[in-house]
Amino acid sequence: MMTPPGFRGMFRDDDDARGVYSEAAGIARIMPRAVAVPEDADDVVTLATWAQATHTPLIPRGAGSSMAGAAIGDGVIVDLSRLSTIGSVDPVTKRVWVGPGAVRDAVNAAAAAHELWFPVDPSSGAWATIAGMAATNAAGPHSMKHGAMRHWVTALECVFDDGPRATIRRGAELPTQARTVPAIRRFTTQAMSMIFTTAMAEPVAMIRHAGVRKESSGYALVDFARTGDLVDLFVGSEGTLALIVGVELQLADLPLGRTSICAGFATLEEAVDAAGRAAGLGAATCELLDRTFLELVRAGTPHSTLPSDVEAVLLLDAEAPTQAEAEVVAASIVQAFERCSAVGLTQANTAKTIQELWQVRHAASPLLATMTHIGVSMQFVEDGCVPPTALPEYVRGVRDIMAHHEFPCVIFGHAGDANVHVNPLVDITKPGWRERVGAALDEVVALTI
Repeated sequence: MMTPPGFRGMFRDDDDARGVYSEAAGIARIMPRAVAVPEDADDVVTLATWAQATHTPLIPRGAGSSMAGAAIGDGVIVDLSRLSTIGSVDPVTKRVWVGPGAVRDAVNAAAAAHELWFPVDPSSGAWATIAGMAATNAAGPHSMKHGAMRHWVTALECVFDDGPRATIRRGAELPTQARTVPAIRRFTTQAMSMIFTTAMAEPVAMIRHAGVRKESSGYALVDFARTGDLVDLFVGSEGTLALIVGVELQLADLPLGRTSICAGFATLEEAVDAAGRAAGLGAATCELLDRTFLELVRAGTPHSTLPSDVEAVLLLDAEAPTQAEAEVVAASIVQAFERCSAVGLTQANTAKTIQELWQVRHAASPLLATMTHIGVSMQFVEDGCVPPTALPEYVRGVRDIMAHHEFPCVIFGHAGDANVHVNPLVDITKPGWRERVGAALDEVVALTI
């Protein structure tokens, strides 16, 4: 494949480059036609114009931390990681413009210099790029209190399918430049009225998963129908509506006080009830560690101080402008947990003890990596989300499905959002493992519908 005319960045179609970009953090693998690494946003415009003329699909890619295959495809991979500029933080508006390849933790460090922070914190934050987070509507433990990525994007600079480049801003009319973009003009004349009409005539049809606190499947039509804001539609669209070449982020005041709490519960129902109470009392995070997780950690760390004989453990943070205020919030949560029959309550108020308490949350992945004699850690089920009241049934269902297909697994996740991660171990020496993986995935997906 020839380098697109006028393209100044790196363009490769050799097997080595294609092989490197054929996979991301997940288990899927698709060999692309070529790889393009643009020098700047103008280079992205050149690529889009060429792709339109040659009918070549473009797949945007940031750090490749996507688990679900959003960063791979059989077209040309567009690696935006070099476009990593972080603009000046405006301490008055608490906003900052960043390039698509800016890394989340680097943005957070820039914000911290002004006693601000960026609250969206996926586990891949040390290398996840901002445009990738916007494209997937990324979330993390703090999303229970602060929401997912969509809530924090105030403007997007985009390159559209036929080459035009324009900025769309939340809460503002489309500028003349954007209104003349053919893709936007087609949408506003052909699709927008249909979305609004459907929302008014059949509101139930617009809500696919009522009661779910997180939604990253499909386009955000419900959010768009409510606000009429293109930013809401573009966030989470995974590069299918435009290539993101700039993002303006809203920042928040940095909480200087932090307290952590760990508590065990005899039943999943008690844990879910306690998580809901904690959210109502102002908890910033609330992680669920299921019995499968606890058994693994206890086996790998014999001196663990985790509560014993429990079905689940909740691990959470209370945050506030000052340490004293954080401890007041924590005290109210502890009282609520005691009313929910919590056992083994532990509270940490210093940086050292907080770090020690949270070590258990990060212990599972290294332990799983050592268990190759049992199977390969294969995250073919990821980020299932159900209404909070359905979380106990969902976790038990996942346990039963994995046991039926003979996949030892670890279950953990965000209790406040009922957003669960499943990490199965697959023995790939056993015949039929691929078919069992497919069947198990279908059965878990059915639990969420």
